Amino acid sequence: MSFTLARFILTSGISTQAGSTARNQGSLLLTPRARKFTTTAIPLAQKSSEELLVVVGGGAAGVFGAIRAKTLAPYLKVVVIEKGKPLSKVKISGGGRCNVTNGHCTDNLILAEHYPRGHKELRGSFFYTHGPVDTMSWFSDHGVKLKIEDDGRVFPVSNSSSSIIDCLMSEATRLGVSLQTGKAVTTASATSGGKFLVKIEKRTINYVEYVEADYLLIASGSSQQGYSLAAQLGHSIVDPVPSLFTFKIEDSQLAELSGVTFPKVKAKLKLDNVQSNIPQLTQVGPMLVTHWGFSGPVVLRLSAWGARNLFSSGYKGMLVVDFTPDLHREDVKSILNKHKHQFVKQKAVNSCPSEFGLVKRFWKYILDREGLSEDMLWASVSNNSLISVAALLKHCTFKVTGKGQFKDEFVTAGGVPLSEVTLSRSRLSLSLSHYKYNSGFLSFMKIMLNTMESRIHSHLYFAGEVMLLEYFFAFHSHPLQPIKAHLWPSKV
Repeated sequence: MSFTLARFILTSGISTQAGSTARNQGSLLLTPRARKFTTTAIPLAQKSSEELLVVVGGGAAGVFGAIRAKTLAPYLKVVVIEKGKPLSKVKISGGGRCNVTNGHCTDNLILAEHYPRGHKELRGSFFYTHGPVDTMSWFSDHGVKLKIEDDGRVFPVSNSSSSIIDCLMSEATRLGVSLQTGKAVTTASATSGGKFLVKIEKRTINYVEYVEADYLLIASGSSQQGYSLAAQLGHSIVDPVPSLFTFKIEDSQLAELSGVTFPKVKAKLKLDNVQSNIPQLTQVGPMLVTHWGFSGPVVLRLSAWGARNLFSSGYKGMLVVDFTPDLHREDVKSILNKHKHQFVKQKAVNSCPSEFGLVKRFWKYILDREGLSEDMLWASVSNNSLISVAALLKHCTFKVTGKGQFKDEFVTAGGVPLSEVTLSRSRLSLSLSHYKYNSGFLSFMKIMLNTMESRIHSHLYFAGEVMLLEYFFAFHSHPLQPIKAHLWPSKV
C-alpha cells in the first residue's frame, strides 16, 4: 500500500470471529459491522517528521490541490482518494475539449460578478494571487499549448481534454503524489491531538482502513460524500439543487422551431415567489430553440442565477424575451411600417425586415401568434397589427413549465456556506519550520486563492463544488459549457 503510516487494513476472513489487535505501531479502531474481518498491521515506514495531507476526491480541484501542495511542501505526504476515475469531469468539459479558462476577462471585479453563488464574498483581493492569465501560464509552462477563441474560451491547441488530463497526471506522478482509486472516504472525525481520523473503504473487497491525517482537503464535488464529511466535522450544508439547465416551454408551435438560434436576445425570468427586482434574472446573449423549449447561454445563466428560486417555485414561471434588444419599440414599428410600404405586393410571411435578423420559420411563428394568415399581403396588414407585431418582438412571453437537463446537471447550487470558510489571505506554518510557505489556491478553470480553510477546524480545507460557490461566464457560444469554480488548495 502507498500509505506509509501506522494503520491496519481489514480484509474479509474465514474465521468465525473478527480479529482485534493492538501493536506498538498503532491500534485498531473498528465500528461494529455485520461482516467478519481479520486484521493486518502495516509497518510504520513513514518518517516521524513527515506530515500527511489526505485529499478527498480526484477531480480537477483535488488533483491540482495535491499538485500545488506537493510543489510548495515537497516533504509533505500527499494522498488523493478517488472512488471513480480521476478527472472524469475534466474529460467531458468543453465538449471533450476542456474549457480551461476565459482569456478575455482580466478585471477581477468583473470576474467575481460571474459567480451566482459567491460574487459578494469573492470581491477584493480574492483573485489577485492567481487569475486567468496565471492559469494559462501554468499550463503553458507545463507543456500544454493553449488557444483563445473569439468568444474568450481557452482550449488546448489539441482540442482534446486529454492534453490537460495528461499534464495534471504527469505532474502529480513526478512530484510523488499518491493517487488511490476505487476507494471512498466514508467518515472523518477530529482527534484530540488536532488531527483527523479518516475511514477509507473499498466495499468490493470488504476493505476498511483507518488513517490519521494532519491535513484534510475535501474536494469531492457535489457528491453526497463530501457534504457528509463536512457535516461530520461540524459544518452546515445548504442542500444542493440543480443550477445549470434548460427551460421547458409550454408552446406546441415552438417545438416546430427546434434548432433555430438567436445571436442576441434579452430575456427576463419572472417567478411568483420573487417579488423584488433581481438584476441577474435579466440576461442578454444567444439563445437556442430546442424540441422542448429554450437553451443557450441566456437561459443557462438565468437557470444559474435563479436556481434556488426556480427550485422553490417548482420550475414554473414566465420568460419574457426581447428579440430585438438593440432597437427601441418605436424603431421596430418604424421599420415594419417602412417595410410594409416597400413590399406591399409580397406576402408578409415571406418578407421579414432584414434589420431584425430573424429566420423565416420564426418570423412565421410571430405572425401566427398575431393571427396573420400565411396568404396575407403586406398591403393588407393594418397599422394595429404592425403595432402588435412590434410589441410581440419586444415583449414575447413564454410559460416555463419545467427544467431540462444540461450535461447531466453536473453544476449544483449548494454545499458548505462560504461564511464557514476563510477566504482572506493568510500564511500557514506547519509543525516543522521548513514547511513555511506562502499559501494559495489554484483554480484549474479560473483562479488561485490563498486559503479556503475551515473556520470550524484548523487544517481542514475545501475546494470546488463542495462549497456554495459556483461560476458561470458570459463569453460563450452554443453549445455552451459551464465553467465551474474548482478551487485548488496549496495552503499546506
